[in-house]
Amino acid sequence: MTQKSLPEVLAPAKHFTVQLSATRRGARLTRLLTERQLDDWGIPFAAHATQVVAELASNAVLHGRVAGRDFRLGLRLVADRTLRIEVTDARGDRVPRVHDPVSGDAESGRGLLIVAAYADRWGVDEASAGCKVVWAELGAPGRDGP
Repeated sequence: MTQKSLPEVLAPAKHFTVQLSATRRGARLTRLLTERQLDDWGIPFAAHATQVVAELASNAVLHGRVAGRDFRLGLRLVADRTLRIEVTDARGDRVPRVHDPVSGDAESGRGLLIVAAYADRWGVDEASAGCKVVWAELGAPGRDGP
């Protein structure tokens, strides 16, 4: 366990949350909004984070969509420069899993493999109203580990 300095403990986390339509357009918009927000925060690993957001948002639209319900993107940057990405969708009954490797010409099936490659850790939590939150955490390159 590492000790944190007083400024790290007192530094507030930065938050960004937006609710979007569960459509392909909404999924594309999450990537653009993430790029802009992470640029504002000065995140050096924004390209990896936006790729994770794109995959999670795409999965929310493709596999977590319920007619008339939106999905939500949440970003939280904490003092140790860990970025937590959360995508909440309306299908709590569909828990994502990494499947066996897909064939080279398959058009889908690689999203969570990409998330796992870029994220330090990821998972799924239950949310209210039958929803689920798929989250991923990315640490700043070169930061001290836990």
